[in-house]
Amino acid sequence: MNRFLIGQYAGFDEKKYKRDFRDGFYGIEACLFSAPEDIAKLVGESKRRGFRIGVHFPFRSGFSPLRDALFLSSDDEIRANAYAYIENELAYLSASVQPEYVLFHYPKPVILDDRVDWEKWRFYDSAEYIYESACSFEETAAKSEELFQWLTEKSVQYGFVPVLEFDALNRYVYEADFLESLLVRYPAIKLCLDTGRLFFQEKLDPHFRAKEVIKKYAKYAATIHLWTLRVNEEGDLQHYHYPVLPDQNPADGWAPIEEYLNMIAEENDSVRIMFEHRSDLIDDEQLESCYAWVAGIIDKSAGKGAVVETLQEREEREQ
Repeated sequence: MNRFLIGQYAGFDEKKYKRDFRDGFYGIEACLFSAPEDIAKLVGESKRRGFRIGVHFPFRSGFSPLRDALFLSSDDEIRANAYAYIENELAYLSASVQPEYVLFHYPKPVILDDRVDWEKWRFYDSAEYIYESACSFEETAAKSEELFQWLTEKSVQYGFVPVLEFDALNRYVYEADFLESLLVRYPAIKLCLDTGRLFFQEKLDPHFRAKEVIKKYAKYAATIHLWTLRVNEEGDLQHYHYPVLPDQNPADGWAPIEEYLNMIAEENDSVRIMFEHRSDLIDDEQLESCYAWVAGIIDKSAGKGAVVETLQEREEREQ
């Protein structure tokens, strides 16, 4: 369990910390803290118990009307403000928290496939997304490379690992190779795969295959956001951000978590697991079962897969 993390959002929840965190866990991922005393508590506990801090951007609340930075916006002013927003937060974090990693949702704005009905996808504001028909592949690739260059420079300057968490994805990411090429050329940048998002998109989007995305990108992941949900026969979402448990049968509409984790661990034996779930939905015995089940899958599967060939290695072999 030395690769496990729990989340702390909107402040330091003492009750959640005492119930969910275990000695030997890797760390805590924090987001949207507002009270100085909560920040001090997180940093103090990290030093006292020797765990790492990860940040789900932004670490502090109240500095932007939107949570996420819109670094792929086609509007130059919005994009410049997004970079300034990130830089301000990185400077603060470097001086006060010194996180192991800082995670950003990618792409932002989210690029939506025009062929799909996105009504059930959760967005806070319409500024958070744009349709594929209004955003070309070339523009997305160019702005993504600008982001990768900038984050690589900032990772050296401020001493953190930049992590990009997939939001809803369009075919620019799951059909093309440009993003994988960037991950090869800018190895400081890592990914986060969110099991609940991947499963839910597959249920909404007939063109999307979660397992294909996992197979393609797991090797570049530093972190997995682990949670599940159930989608009934009518396509309604149930049990959002529910903890993963061994009795959740995919035949009943649950995400195939064991299969996802087996695939991930076989591709990447150093990935960390962040339990992005609502532990208050289950009892103490179920929480222990969740941790033990995931640990067993990861330990069993890690390192069993064949040596993974990266895009760069494949291109070199084919030349």
